[in-house]
Amino acid sequence: MSSRPLVRPLNKAGRSPARPAPSYVRKVLAFLDADYPEAGCALRFQNPFQLLAATVLSAQCTDARVNQTTPALFARFPDPQALARADLAEVEALVRPCGFYRNKARHLVELSLGLCQDHGGDVPRTMEELVALPGVGRKTANVVLGNAFGLPGLTVDTHLGRLSRRLGLSASQDPEEVEADLARLIPPARWTLFSHQAIAHGRAVCRARRPGCETCSFTACPRII
Repeated sequence: MSSRPLVRPLNKAGRSPARPAPSYVRKVLAFLDADYPEAGCALRFQNPFQLLAATVLSAQCTDARVNQTTPALFARFPDPQALARADLAEVEALVRPCGFYRNKARHLVELSLGLCQDHGGDVPRTMEELVALPGVGRKTANVVLGNAFGLPGLTVDTHLGRLSRRLGLSASQDPEEVEADLARLIPPARWTLFSHQAIAHGRAVCRARRPGCETCSFTACPRII
């Protein structure tokens, strides 16, 4: 970790400006590049369908647990056609370690059916089509767009939302509003990498409880939460 502090300038009222200056955003990106040059998707997948299913399973579950669960799931149901015909109880048993397994199993079967009926068994490449699938929100859609198709995607999970507020990149608690704020600040070509880097920093250093400020590159970041 770099020891140089990053100071977010304050206005006369002692609050961070509503919209950060481009120079400040460039500093944020530079620090993340220095600290997390190899950040990437932690979910293991071989095709867009596997990433979509794994991301659905990752809700309120660790990536490590998902990676332990998906090999058996994909061995039994390797594609949307197979999963769309699956017995729900069998899918529940396979994904049980990921928690909330009944809802997640139902979403996997229903979204697979939607892929077969509406998209010829292929995972669509647009936000609108992805979020129309059962169990798929903007966060999941952005993971798929950014990591399966190389399209710009801002994945606003709890870590990215928290870091965005603490660094003054957004003041909102709403993930969609945070995404919109970041989209105005971060170049689209950086969205996917920025998401991975910010999430990595949130997990490793900028934790919700007991953040590791003493080892953080952003040692003077404002506390906006």
